Amino acid sequence: MIGLGTIINTVSIVLGGLVGLLAGHLFKESIQKSLTIACGISVLFIAISGAMEGMLEIKESALISSKAMLVVLCLTFGTILGELLHIEEGFESFGEWLKKKSGNSKDAEFVNAFVTASLTVCIGAMAIVGAKQDGLTQDYSTLLVKSVLDFIIIMVMTSSMGKGCIFSAIPILLFEGSITLLARLISPIMSEGAIFNLSLVGSILIFCVGINLVFGKKVKVANMLPSVLFAILFAYLPWKL
Repeated sequence: MIGLGTIINTVSIVLGGLVGLLAGHLFKESIQKSLTIACGISVLFIAISGAMEGMLEIKESALISSKAMLVVLCLTFGTILGELLHIEEGFESFGEWLKKKSGNSKDAEFVNAFVTASLTVCIGAMAIVGAKQDGLTQDYSTLLVKSVLDFIIIMVMTSSMGKGCIFSAIPILLFEGSITLLARLISPIMSEGAIFNLSLVGSILIFCVGINLVFGKKVKVANMLPSVLFAILFAYLPWKL
């Protein structure tokens, strides 16, 4: 069944959120804040491992760093485009709409929880590669693994940040579902080099999500999302960055 992986991933986020919501009511506010920081630190290290995997390589028995120019250009051009398009404001406006329609108008953390959780589960190569595999071959194994990870992440985030995290199921349904339906169209674009670049830049954006979790909102991560598009585009340049 085409799209089964997306459905599983969406349901896992909802279930993880519900479990986290029930658990969160059992914790004091101080524990909830500590859980947010713990989740942020976990996200930071997951992102660092992904970024270092892309930027470090062994050459002539020496560990060297590469792809610095790629990272700088992708983040620079991507952030400029994101700021011009006001993507962050769009996410927040949608979050405010969900907040009112879901009857959570009094939840001051709803929008921040929704945006943070949505970025955490949507950014990264697993969502795109998994959805593409689901659309082309009905192989949802990658999305199944991602579903387990997202269940845990959303469970912890919801227990500390609130029910806004549960609604991140909506962006993941739309995002992965669209890729699955358009899999044959985008498949030629997603070359090995494009996926490599996407994974690297995506890891750095996830790192920024971790910063916001640990230190409070410092980075407008949504405005940096176009960086992944430039990462894919730069994979087709005649020279390596």
